[in-house]
Parts: sequence; C-alpha cells; structure tokens
Amino acid sequence: MNRRQLLLGLAASGAAAFLPRLALGAAGPRQAVVGAAWRGPNKSDPYFAGALVADWESRKLSIRYAVPLPTRPHGLLAEADGGLLMLGVRPGTWMLRCDGAGKLMQQVRLDDDGATARLGGHAVVSADGERLYSTETDQRNGRGLVGVRDRRSLAKLAEWETLGIDPHQLLLDAEGHVIVANGGVPRTAEDKKFDLHRMDPSLVRLDAGNGKLLRQWRLDDPRLSLRHLAWNTSARDGRARLGIALQAEHADATERRAAPILAVLEGDRLSVPTRANDGIGYAGDITAAGDGGFVTSSNQAGLAQLWQPAAPDTLSTVAAIKETYALAPWAGPTGGGVLVATALGLGRWHPTAAPALLPWPQPMALDNHWVLLGES
Repeated sequence: MNRRQLLLGLAASGAAAFLPRLALGAAGPRQAVVGAAWRGPNKSDPYFAGALVADWESRKLSIRYAVPLPTRPHGLLAEADGGLLMLGVRPGTWMLRCDGAGKLMQQVRLDDDGATARLGGHAVVSADGERLYSTETDQRNGRGLVGVRDRRSLAKLAEWETLGIDPHQLLLDAEGHVIVANGGVPRTAEDKKFDLHRMDPSLVRLDAGNGKLLRQWRLDDPRLSLRHLAWNTSARDGRARLGIALQAEHADATERRAAPILAVLEGDRLSVPTRANDGIGYAGDITAAGDGGFVTSSNQAGLAQLWQPAAPDTLSTVAAIKETYALAPWAGPTGGGVLVATALGLGRWHPTAAPALLPWPQPMALDNHWVLLGES
C-alpha cells in the first residue's frame, strides 16, 4: 500500500486519533453532501434515506435530513433541489421522492394497480429531462423491461423489452440512448436464483425514443453477471469508457474466487481488461475515478480497487476496510477521487489529497449505493 492507502487502513483498524488533518487548499471543497440510504445497526431496524454532510475541516459527518422508507431501498437519483428519488430493492414495489429539506413529495406503489412488473432497483433520467427509465421485470414470465415514466408524475408511459432477463442498472450514452446491464440470472418472483446454468447476461443499447435494440454485447463467460455501470472519459486519450461491475455465479467456488470483477466497453468492444480481482468474484458497486478509470467495491472482501486504462492489467487498492460498498465520484482539488461507504464511516480517497475517514454520526449500516449531491 502507498501512504494514502495506509492511512485509510489505520483509520479503519480503530486508530481514530490518527485521522489526518485536512488541507485541500483554497480551491478545494470544504464539504461534500451525499445522498444515502441506511438502517440502524440491527437487521430488523427501519430504513431511511437522506442527505449526509461531510465537513472536511471539522472532520465530522452529519445528517441534513432523513426520510423513513417503506422497505429496503436500492438505487438513488439526485434531484435538482438537493432532494432524492429512491427505488425499492429488487423486486421493488415503490418509488419515493423527497425535496431538499427531506419533505416527502411523491410515492408510487407498483402493486396498487395490479401491475405485474417489479423494479430492478435503478433508474436514470432521459437526456431531455422529461422521462424516467427504470429497470423492471415482468413477474409473470421473467422478461426484462425498461419502464418509461413521466419524470414529474412517475406515471408509466411505456414498457420496452431489454432482450434479456434480470436487468439491473442502466445509464445513458453520449447520444442519449439507454445502456442496460442484463444480469442474466433466472429468479423466482421471490427473488430466489435458480437454473444458473441457463444464465444469459448481456449489455444492450436501446433507442431512447422507441426502445428499439441498437446493439447487444455478451462476454465469453455466461456465469459473469453484469450488474452496475459507470462512465468515465480519460483526459489522456479523450476516450469514453463504460465500466461494468461483475458478479460471478459459477457453481465451483474456486472458479468464483478467481473470476474477474470488471468489464469495460470501449467503442464497440466489450472486454475483460484484467483477471486481477478481489478473491471473491463479487463487485458490489462501481464509480468513475482516476484518469479515465474506475473504482470497484467488494464488500465481502473489504476492498475498493482502482483500475486505470494506463495500467489495464492491474487493480490497485485504494481502501481496505470492512464492508466497503457504496461508491461515488469525488472531485476534490483536481478530480478523480472517490467517496467510499464502510462499516466505520465515510472514507475519502484521492490521488493527490489527504485521505480521511469520518465516523457515522450515529450507529447505522449504509446500503449498497449512494450519490454525490454537491460540494462547496
């Protein structure tokens, strides 16, 4: 580990007094506001979502607002006013919107109107800001869907097939078309995996106007489920790359432990750039970081690892802390950093700035994903 990695490791091991004094310079941000979801320390505790404020100078993390949730959440989208749009975890039955003060503005339940589709846990706003695209599964037959909704009312306008099963995260490409990760895992209506020998993961590009299939990609190994997505563009070569977090579903434990955890789409080519992994075969989240690269998190291994196109064969550790999971890009003084949720608190890594680990403001267990709402 280099010095920045070592500092995070020591902080995570309980040396709270070792947390560094923070100095980003006059141009650096003093605070970061993160939209997050959490529950109390016990599995039976209720879930909340809200805004957490990281104050780098005081080395404190506080809760700006917290909204009670009906069940466990998954994906979060930032709203323009500092609020959040939240979705229930797969098979999700609700969407909920709050404003920047934490006031509940809307709640939609998919099971109120007899709909057979259930949420995959992620959504993205269309390029024109008028529609919301959400991953869904038809519970009658397992077909993967993109639900097209009015951005303001959340009313469903259309359903598009994803040409696969188990769709998870989706993003827009540079042209505003929809990129969907079909996880490919057969699941029951109760979300139990079965018949994994029939897995068929794929990445699809759908026309943002009508849902027409424009392109479909597959990896050579059908037991690598494509789950989470992040875009990044390198200042070095100007190329846009899509990073895809992989989760291995091999029957053999040795194969799972050796499985890669990252795929990259560059242009029209989908590839696995490195066999380096986490020793588990499970990347839980991914975010843009470094110069055109990505950080993946592995909560089971307690690792966050950086991949960069300048060194495509390797993964370097940026944090080694228990329950490393939710990731978000953090600009810091020059860009390229990352915010990491851990068992002990919010971690910060940057290639040039001092690292930090801010303890949670109360006993809380963070959920899988979070989103940067702003910096100041």
